Amino acid sequence: MRLIADGTTATSRAVLMNELETDDGYAFELNRPLFLAVGDRIDFEDGNLVVARASGERLRPAGSWATRCRLGYRRPAATA
Repeated sequence: MRLIADGTTATSRAVLMNELETDDGYAFELNRPLFLAVGDRIDFEDGNLVVARASGERLRPAGSWATRCRLGYRRPAATA
């Protein structure tokens, strides 16, 4: 599932996540899985993940950044 971490876009359904991967090959790996409820918003502040609950509560789950290596797009093998 693609999540938008802009701090304003609310999640449209409940999600259990353990990492967030960026479009440029980085990932924020959480120390423990995190449950996002409908209406929660996610953002990054000073390199740390911040979850704003619909209730107004703000969480800063522990985690660290990692680099993802990608080989790039590979075409599927042609079938006969």
